[in-house]
Amino acid sequence: MTLNVIYEDNHIIVVEKPCNIPSQADTTKDLDMLTLVKQYIKEKYQKPGEVYLGLVHRLDRPVGGIMVFARTSKAASRLSEAIRSNQFSKTYLAVVEGSFEEKKGTLENYLWKDEALNKSMVVSKEKHGAKLAKLSYEVLEEKDNLSLVQIHLETGRHHQIRVQFSHIGHALYGDQKYGKDKQNRQIALWAFRLEFKHPTKDEIMKFECKPQKIGIWEKFSYI
Repeated sequence: MTLNVIYEDNHIIVVEKPCNIPSQADTTKDLDMLTLVKQYIKEKYQKPGEVYLGLVHRLDRPVGGIMVFARTSKAASRLSEAIRSNQFSKTYLAVVEGSFEEKKGTLENYLWKDEALNKSMVVSKEKHGAKLAKLSYEVLEEKDNLSLVQIHLETGRHHQIRVQFSHIGHALYGDQKYGKDKQNRQIALWAFRLEFKHPTKDEIMKFECKPQKIGIWEKFSYI
């Protein structure tokens, strides 16, 4: 499998994660991004022994898009702190069902994760374990009762985008867990943009990666 490397230096590497590949090894033992990027670094730089690579954020297995990995422990620590302190900006593209009256807006809910079902749901803030989930969105295009939406995450909760849009009646296209789609179609959620301060330089790094113009994404001229 060919790895699409968007940017690399001594401290970070930014890559495109294809859909349906795990961010890190799981019980399926399928090839994962952490392993794939380690192999790339080992081969390109002819590194002996184990290659260090820090996983600082994840994408759900069905979701494709842009990821950054840390090549040093210093970079991993600083990027992780940037995420914790909300200094790490993530923007997604999604195709969702229906059209919106409000073309721009903010969604704010409390989510609770059912560990047994690996599923999150909107609950009252009083529920034990409930966590605040917040995002803003903008509708970019509408076609055939579907909307292409750009989403900026302000929190990073489990399945947050999928849960919050389903809750307002705009489930993601292809989402069998939170929507009504039973046709086994690819979920239309893509990590489109990352913006963060470089871990060792006083420089804001901004990277974008659009999905390929295939499948449901073909409908929209923005892609």
